[in-house]
Amino acid sequence: MTNAEKFFEKIKDKKVAFIGIGVSHTDVIRQFAEKGISTEARDKTDREKLGETAELLEKSGAVLKLGEGYLDDIDADIVFRTPGMNWWNPALCELRREGKAVTSEMEVFFDLCPCKKYAVTGSDGKTTTTTLISEFLSAEGKTVHKGGNIGRALLPIIEEIKDEDRAVVELSSFQLISMRTSPDVAVVTNVAPNHLDVHKDMEEYIEAKRNVLRHQNAFSVAVLNADNVITKSMAELVRGELRWFSHLNPVENGSFLREDGMLCYSEHGKVTELFHRSEIKIPGLHNVENYLTAIAATWGEVSLETMYSVAKNFGGVEHRIELCREFEGVKWYNDSIATSPTRTIAGLSCFDQKVILLAGGYDKNIPYAPLAPSLIEKVKLLILCGATAPKIAEALQNHPDYDGTPEMIFVEDMEEAVSTAYAYAEEGDIVTLSPASASFDRYKNFEIRGKHFKELVSKIGQVEGLSAEELWPEYK
Repeated sequence: MTNAEKFFEKIKDKKVAFIGIGVSHTDVIRQFAEKGISTEARDKTDREKLGETAELLEKSGAVLKLGEGYLDDIDADIVFRTPGMNWWNPALCELRREGKAVTSEMEVFFDLCPCKKYAVTGSDGKTTTTTLISEFLSAEGKTVHKGGNIGRALLPIIEEIKDEDRAVVELSSFQLISMRTSPDVAVVTNVAPNHLDVHKDMEEYIEAKRNVLRHQNAFSVAVLNADNVITKSMAELVRGELRWFSHLNPVENGSFLREDGMLCYSEHGKVTELFHRSEIKIPGLHNVENYLTAIAATWGEVSLETMYSVAKNFGGVEHRIELCREFEGVKWYNDSIATSPTRTIAGLSCFDQKVILLAGGYDKNIPYAPLAPSLIEKVKLLILCGATAPKIAEALQNHPDYDGTPEMIFVEDMEEAVSTAYAYAEEGDIVTLSPASASFDRYKNFEIRGKHFKELVSKIGQVEGLSAEELWPEYK
């Protein structure tokens, strides 16, 4: 009997409640209900907004508790929280005090998964790095199960996963804060201020990231960024093999970018040349870093030929400096994934000219002063909207080198931002959506924001812009 079979047999008579019906939880809820386990699905969203999802879950056997009182009177032996729900939510704290088991889909998956697990966390670069590791392993002939914060729940397929497969997951700080199991290969891309609207402080955010390493064993691998002060400090937690990556300096054990532009790997001082940064299809130094990270994570399991082939052919991940249109000599890029200043700085660094930048969104209580130098150096026109617009403007105005350039224009919404950019753009210009902010003030997530932007850009020169509500009724 597999670990998964033992688990479901053990809980068959238990009451299970899922708090939050998101994309990742829907399939898990159905999985539990269809196995005959007493299953509740709770969410603050009302039935009308859930639409067909509500019907689908009820048909599977789940009982729904929806609306404002969704956290009231939780009578369950096991409670699954959605990653977006704060670990310190009073309702969850009370359940833990009552002796209830409070867990998550990813925690249970880690406990039950029979195959080798790779996990990637960090403030920036998680999704691309996770994808590159998956691409490397798949191209090498491995069956890869990619999921986690990247959008797919893996627990629903746990019984299909074989020992020889590979699981590659992206983990956010929200997931890691309660994790008590670590992967075989743990990757921390970097750590910078983020999600301070949810975490108590920066220290809690860092400690959550450290959890990816804390429970590894002596036969595990840890991959850390040698160029980031916070990730360097995590080396003290490593119990297995420590591999570094750096775009600044050679490392004794790990991957690095040489001064001549070659990506190299050092095995305790023995250096192997891989390929030149110019041969990587996706642009930007931050993507060179992503490749260095993926190389270090898969070294010894993926051939040099496979790595080179992926580097030449992989076109990138949607919403990450994605060229979505060239019209009248103007290139439009979708970098909606840039939900923090550091991401936007990395995105701007990819361009060799000053750009028209669309920025602003939900306020995560992170500082914008570090963004100002890049705005001065890389932006010719700054179009701002959303809750963080005044904060970004203030950071720029307060910088001693700011002389009025870039000009700032404040707009009400994405439609006005795109139309303003179109009105000001000239042949040869670049327009990029790189918000330096989350999307939650206007959109359900950064993907919906990016799709709305791309749709509006696709309509330039054809018809009036469409609203997010018209395109995706579920965007809120």
